[in-house]
Amino acid sequence: MSKHYDQAYFDQWYRDPATRGAAIGGPARLARKVALAVATAEYHLERPIRSVLDIGCGEGAWRAPLLKLRPKLDYLGFDSSEYAVGRFGARRNLHLARFGDFEYLRPCGPVDLLVCSDVLHYLPTRELDRGLPALADLCAGVAFLETFTRSDGIDGDTVGFQARPEKFYRERFARIGLHPLGSHLWLGPAMRAGLAALEAVD
Repeated sequence: MSKHYDQAYFDQWYRDPATRGAAIGGPARLARKVALAVATAEYHLERPIRSVLDIGCGEGAWRAPLLKLRPKLDYLGFDSSEYAVGRFGARRNLHLARFGDFEYLRPCGPVDLLVCSDVLHYLPTRELDRGLPALADLCAGVAFLETFTRSDGIDGDTVGFQARPEKFYRERFARIGLHPLGSHLWLGPAMRAGLAALEAVD
């Protein structure tokens, strides 16, 4: 089954009250998620974040809650949805790219907070492996990589879900130099030396 990230998809999973909870959990849950990511990045950077790169951003749902917390930050988003970028790109600084394009694409310098939320578990392995090194290259602080495995209970959009074991992601993230902090948060390679033993999740 071919999957299309068109207006009907975003209407169903992000705007319909009956189903949006399965995707983002509604505005309050998204705001808490954003606040967690921002606080964790700033804790490790020891300053307010100034830049965010959102890979697989969809319509840019993270942008508004991020700017509510840090009005002056630079937000840059990329998504494969022609609909989302065509409708919201100019207003929200969204650009068209597939995850695999990040094998070569480096659209900015390393950012304070890198977001790749609810994306990796829908990607074919070949595309995931092509783009994955960019997550480390483009992360100067903390990455929020919300990813689910075959042992997790999945609600909502299961079309194209790749039921992989936890080990699949942990090994790949470790290979590119990301270090687990818990709650879908990963410390970028440049920050690893300053991590205290009990700040880490093994």
